[in-house]
Amino acid sequence: MTAAPDPGPEDGPAGGRAFAIGLRNRFRGITVREGMLVRGPAGWGEFSPFAEYGPRESSRWWAACHEAAHRGWPAPVRDRVPVNVTVPAVDPERAAAIVRAGGCATAKVKVAERGQDPGEDLARVEAVREAIGPSGRVRVDANGAWDVDTAVRMVRELDRFGLEYAEQPCATLDELARVRRRVDVPVAADESIRRAEDPLRVRAAEAADIVVLKVQPLGGVRASLRVAEACGLPVVVSSAVETSVGLAAGVALAAALPELPHACGLATMQMLTADVTADPLLPEDGYLPVRGVSVDEDRLRAVETDPSAWRARAAAAREAAG
Repeated sequence: MTAAPDPGPEDGPAGGRAFAIGLRNRFRGITVREGMLVRGPAGWGEFSPFAEYGPRESSRWWAACHEAAHRGWPAPVRDRVPVNVTVPAVDPERAAAIVRAGGCATAKVKVAERGQDPGEDLARVEAVREAIGPSGRVRVDANGAWDVDTAVRMVRELDRFGLEYAEQPCATLDELARVRRRVDVPVAADESIRRAEDPLRVRAAEAADIVVLKVQPLGGVRASLRVAEACGLPVVVSSAVETSVGLAAGVALAAALPELPHACGLATMQMLTADVTADPLLPEDGYLPVRGVSVDEDRLRAVETDPSAWRARAAAAREAAG
């Protein structure tokens, strides 16, 4: 699959166009998603590392952007990808509404939010289970916030609502392995999979049953496919809350995997208040279509911001890549 080509200049930091799009709910402590789009012979690419990432880590995000703009992606083996609705750390009523509006058979629920107590997690997951029904799948994501004992206790308590898996309950591989030995719920590694050497460490530590892969942090679709092969574990492809341009890369990865046993976290366009295309990548009966994305000039202009800081970040990232 290749991104939809658009005529225009070669991509590069100097020609990038920055965007700022509001989030419907606070996520990862932010209310606005920012980034930069670049255009090349294969189509559009997105460069949107979070603010705390420096040039070295951002270099992989630039590599993913460059791949999309210059090379396109491998041929797909499926024409649609099952996806989950993502539920931020909101109140139970809002959580249920997000699930009902999402139209997916799987929901991923954020838990362990700073400033919230365990009772709020339980109430949110219960509301999601009721909204999605007994046949739906519910997974939770703690973003590494719990210690081992807290993780074991909370996973066991939350499993009363029937968990598909618990994503990154603790921060380190050793902690994940210890939790995995003490709970019946499968454990997924997300933040622990960030570099090419990570999957071998995850497998050696027997720290996870499932790996969550994101295209931008791993350096592109092809790099992610190599990571998936090295892991030797079931893969869930997730997004970094991108525009449809960035999401298309995640869809391309999910579409190219030999096997895809779980729904992917790629329905995050629902979390943004706007997009840069007239045809956003939104779920259709719980699936995303496998296709490229063309940028709509009017929609891009509506969310466009001063690109100077983002062009400088991209230039530094490209230099860090060597």
